[in-house]
Amino acid sequence: MAAPGENLKINSTRLWDSLMEMAKIGPGIAGGNNRQTLTDEDAEGRALFQTWCTAAGLTMGVDEMGNMFARREGTDPQALPVYVGSHLDTQPTGGKYDGVLGVLAGLELIRTLNDLDIKTKHPIVLTNWTNEEGTRFAPAMLASGVFAGVMDRDWAYDRVDAKGKRFGDELERIGWKGPEKVGARQMHAFFELHIEQGPILEAEGKQIGVVTHGQGLRWIECTVTGKGQHTGSTPMYMRRNAGRGLARVTELVHEIALQYQPNAVGAIGHIDVYPNSRNVIPEKVVFTVDFRSHVLETLEAMAEELMSTAPGLCADVGVKFSAEVVGAFDPPAFDETLTARVRDAADRLGYSHMDIVSGAGHDACWINKVYPTTMVMCPCKDGLSHNEAEEITPDWARAGTDVLLHAVLETAEVVE
Repeated sequence: MAAPGENLKINSTRLWDSLMEMAKIGPGIAGGNNRQTLTDEDAEGRALFQTWCTAAGLTMGVDEMGNMFARREGTDPQALPVYVGSHLDTQPTGGKYDGVLGVLAGLELIRTLNDLDIKTKHPIVLTNWTNEEGTRFAPAMLASGVFAGVMDRDWAYDRVDAKGKRFGDELERIGWKGPEKVGARQMHAFFELHIEQGPILEAEGKQIGVVTHGQGLRWIECTVTGKGQHTGSTPMYMRRNAGRGLARVTELVHEIALQYQPNAVGAIGHIDVYPNSRNVIPEKVVFTVDFRSHVLETLEAMAEELMSTAPGLCADVGVKFSAEVVGAFDPPAFDETLTARVRDAADRLGYSHMDIVSGAGHDACWINKVYPTTMVMCPCKDGLSHNEAEEITPDWARAGTDVLLHAVLETAEVVE
């Protein structure tokens, strides 16, 4: 079929207005959003999204994980749908665009098709995935992981937040546990538009990131065990300070990631110190190492080097090291045909672009395991994300959504 004409564009003002309207729900304290998954704010955002979908003539389906699927019919009832979307949940101190742009860009795409009375052979289904962020209920990308068959539904239901509340119970409480069997839907393709969450596109002056790969990750929970003693009365040579082990492993993680540049990153994020008292030498430190790379061999080598080297570094200062992998997915390579359509759409529309690897995990990474998938990225200012100061421009949002529109239409097949 012929590609959509270069004059076909979305209504950028309407898209931006929708982003700003959704941002009013679960406002943060510094201009961003706190709309964590399965909270009352999440329920309110879902309700607004459903209202918009109904107004656009879409029919809503909800599965057992609370994933929302708003369908625009195609002309061929036997054709598998083209899915597009992302997530509406945010970090506790999140921005207004992470995830939300991908959902509302899909809505704007459908509104544009309605405005112009454009019909497609394949249905188009707009998706809001539950618990992408994984902040309240770990791990991240939980519901898309269950959909893709890499996590068990009942296991997901039993995830608990910091207050001991179960995912399954909270899903029922807010009224978004649906009747559909999770993962029963079939897809022709899946597209996800997302802000880059990194500085590369802005630094290179590019409007569009054509995402060829996602980074795989290994989350390794480490425990360093020493001996809790009084900081004032214990001689230095007699101390077994778990904090020293943390310091040594922190530097090791940095050195490992540097060794595998430019294809790897690594850091220690979450840290718990026990007993966490100002006058007690730490007796135990529990922390998580986050290694990421789009090269599987590199990812595995980094994890192996940590596991083999850290015990000796800790033993040298009189403490013990143990570790287990608590989160993992291998780096996805996105569908080459769909990726080429994104690239061609950017060329056709005159938007500057470059191939890019996603530095963050996304729902698309799980869906890519079972159906053809790709991503489109737009820049974000200073590469800042998971922060209330996260910002994009209306022009960046417009360009990304225009490219999304054209790539989706070419895949869904316009009916003349």
